[in-house]
Amino acid sequence: MSLRVYNTLSQTKEDFVPLKAPHVGMYVCGPTVYSDSHIGHMVGPVIFDTVKRYLTFEGYQVNWVVNITDVDDKLIIQAAKDGTTVQALAEAVTADYLRCLEALNVTGIDHMPRATEHINEILTITESLVERGIAYPSGGDVYFNVSSDTDYGKLSHRDPEELKVGARIEPSSLKKHPGDFALWKGSKPGEPAWESKFGPGRPGWHIECSAMSMRFLGPSFDIHGGGLDLVFPHHENELAQSESYHEKPFVKYWMHNGLLTKNGRKISKSDPDTVVLMKDLLVKFEPDVIRALILSSHYRSPIDFGNSRLDEIGRGLKAFLNLFDRFDRVSGLSFYSLAAPSKRGNFGTDGTPFLEQVAEHRQTFLDAMDDDFNTGAALAELYELVRTLNRFADQHQLEGPATGQSVPETLAKDQWILGVTVLRELTLILGIFEAPPASETQSDDAFVGHLMDLLLHLRKELRAAKNFALSDEIRDRLTALNVVLEDRSGGQTTWKRG
Repeated sequence: MSLRVYNTLSQTKEDFVPLKAPHVGMYVCGPTVYSDSHIGHMVGPVIFDTVKRYLTFEGYQVNWVVNITDVDDKLIIQAAKDGTTVQALAEAVTADYLRCLEALNVTGIDHMPRATEHINEILTITESLVERGIAYPSGGDVYFNVSSDTDYGKLSHRDPEELKVGARIEPSSLKKHPGDFALWKGSKPGEPAWESKFGPGRPGWHIECSAMSMRFLGPSFDIHGGGLDLVFPHHENELAQSESYHEKPFVKYWMHNGLLTKNGRKISKSDPDTVVLMKDLLVKFEPDVIRALILSSHYRSPIDFGNSRLDEIGRGLKAFLNLFDRFDRVSGLSFYSLAAPSKRGNFGTDGTPFLEQVAEHRQTFLDAMDDDFNTGAALAELYELVRTLNRFADQHQLEGPATGQSVPETLAKDQWILGVTVLRELTLILGIFEAPPASETQSDDAFVGHLMDLLLHLRKELRAAKNFALSDEIRDRLTALNVVLEDRSGGQTTWKRG
């Protein structure tokens, strides 16, 4: 099966054929950084990080851009409430956003431009549209005239004549048409401002993304992503102004992810009852659990959020963690250090029944990803692969008493390790289980600490009983393990790794 992608523009699944294969340009709308990141902010980054991982696995070279909107009405209002500057607020919130991306293993972003870094490009586009009569200045603002674009509405599939004020379209008596949108906004006293032919001001929301995407990906690129709520007016207006400026197709594939909901309501900053901040969520749940929740359904479907759902996901992922522990016991290796293929290739089975089963699971996983990046079906297949791996280990008693390294035992163990390596290959595509859970690492550290306390206590008792030979043996054997003991005055002994 070849990779097929649902295109919002055509409303159909299309074969994925990049404009300049193997290169792929991908732009995804980032946040307006006026308040700390909530779980809804992570949906797009996790989904499109997985999209990039799979495209890379398929052999494509992906250049992924995510913007930061660091000047906006909401930023101005919030900075005034907080008694700080727009720049300081934007920097602090951007830092929080980056920490959340790192926690959820979103590693594929290549460029993260800020709107304020691209004022010149924004003004170049705006001035050109005004010169050609596509946009018009009015009262210090500049508006795009939607009536000048004969196919305006083609992305959202709306009739331009039916478009009304609303959905983040700002009403203004300065407009010629209610649907006209601001490319440039005249500044008020005390607001951030840049000089322009139209007077001091700042960019409108939509023009920022056009300027930044063109700067890093050119006038035409392959994938534009974002939440379903951005189709209109944001992406519709991006498309209109970009194609009017360059007079060529802007984006080949428009991909829109479903929204995260809580109690049936979209999670949004404007609805405080729905907001769950990431910094709070990461205290309660492992990042892999949160990422798996986002990937547990098809990306175009809504995601139902709740602690009970996260608990359910967490319980399900324990099947993987238990298998990883079993793998460690059987092979003496760590699942997290397994070297797995990073590019798609054929999986050789040599006609072995067990490896044939593994190959079927692998193919089903890849077929799901080829079908418009169906991560929900792909993740479900990984659970099936875990069951197959456990069943094989049980049947061949890989953890049972060894009867000697017979050829059948060795072959079974080698086949099983190969099957687990396939699991590693596929989990890396989804960006989960790249490292042990933090809670597991922390509990291991605590265990080591308690064990060392016990050893030091026993050594102290041996020294008190003048059994210096055995107490010295404890010290020497710990030294061999790169653990250094320091006997201090008062009978206290401390330890540290050398």
